[in-house]
Amino acid sequence: MTIIDTHTHLYLEEFKADIEEVLQKAASEAVTKFYLPNVDSTSIADLLALAEKYPDSCIPMMGLHPCYVKENAADELKLVQDWLQKHSFAAVGEIGLDYYWDKSFVPQQKDAFRQQINWALELNLPIVIHSRDSMQDCIAIVKEHQNGKLRGIFHCFGGSVEEAKQIIDLGFLMGIGGVVTYKKSGLAEVLPNIPLEFLVVETDAPYLSPVPFRGKRNEPSYLKYIVEKMAEIMKLPVEEIAAKTTMNAEKLFGSSK
Repeated sequence: MTIIDTHTHLYLEEFKADIEEVLQKAASEAVTKFYLPNVDSTSIADLLALAEKYPDSCIPMMGLHPCYVKENAADELKLVQDWLQKHSFAAVGEIGLDYYWDKSFVPQQKDAFRQQINWALELNLPIVIHSRDSMQDCIAIVKEHQNGKLRGIFHCFGGSVEEAKQIIDLGFLMGIGGVVTYKKSGLAEVLPNIPLEFLVVETDAPYLSPVPFRGKRNEPSYLKYIVEKMAEIMKLPVEEIAAKTTMNAEKLFGSSK
């Protein structure tokens, strides 16, 4: 059994002291591949250094996170574009919209999202979408760009059955993380209505640790708690959840690195 963590920030400061141990713990729990989304210009060096050190397991993405779309968005996007042209990445991400922290740059967030989707289409890369408190707007923007070739993941999915159906209609996957273990998440009612072929698993480490580690640093070895909870909710064997979500991730990302 192998499991792929489709969304983890292992290059952040929280892992600097013990990254080797974190990767070994993950391997002991059958987690052998980690997809690393970029945040902004300040995270690129650490992201690429980790990917270079562990090229078989740590796979980089390139994008501008919506929370970092500010006054200097044009400069940040130019940097993303330059890197996409000169380096190989598994996806354009993480990109999207975030209305939770700050709504003062929503128009710029939408422009940045659209621009990065266009680059993904030009490069035939999947996209990884951050959609906090902005699900319908994210779905609408994906829909306007869906020409049959756009593909990707709605990361950290915690939406309704109706939103899941809209995402499925777009041919996109949903990333399920630690939130599935939280009592008030609502995913226990939603997940049984989503075909397994549209799901992948993720940690978003160091954030969103699953129960029983809520409030502590998250890490890829904790994916087993997410997979086990999904198996319980969907009434499927753990092995089937692991195998199918791994297959879905491999199909999406293909051989791109």
